[in-house]
Amino acid sequence: MRLPLLALLARGPAHGYELKQDLEQLLGSAYPQPNVGQIYVTLGRLEKSGLIEGEDVAQSSRPNKKVYHLTDAGREALRAWFEEPEDEPRVRDEFFMKLALAPQSGLADQISLINQQRRQYLNTMRQLSKLAAAEDRDNRIAHLLIEGAMLHLQADLDWLERCQEELEEPE
Repeated sequence: MRLPLLALLARGPAHGYELKQDLEQLLGSAYPQPNVGQIYVTLGRLEKSGLIEGEDVAQSSRPNKKVYHLTDAGREALRAWFEEPEDEPRVRDEFFMKLALAPQSGLADQISLINQQRRQYLNTMRQLSKLAAAEDRDNRIAHLLIEGAMLHLQADLDWLERCQEELEEPE
């Protein structure tokens, strides 16, 4: 949450609730909605670390609000984030760990685990399809997010098929 908030503040000052709304509008309903409390805690940490500065702004009929802006250090941290590629592929996968350890535990069958995971992925795929249909057509970022998630799920489904073929073959 830290760096996305910095990225939003790069365009100009904002308060926490504005940042929450901006994230929701940009990413759409497929992305987990940020908790406003989490945003304010993160803003406090960013301020303590010198990446942003906050200023109290008086409001006539409401309590003061704190408006944050990016510092030079924050701009540098953001620049470094954009320049750093993300690690892939994911090798630490919780499902794969279950699959690998099932025979040793004697508590789970590998093919049953695969089938259960496949059902989960297919349910998630259906939910994403519904979200895509309900999402505003003009929100290209949200549609790209949904499409990316669906492509990852399809790859995971293909991989589950490969696991099942490999594990069902006699040794």
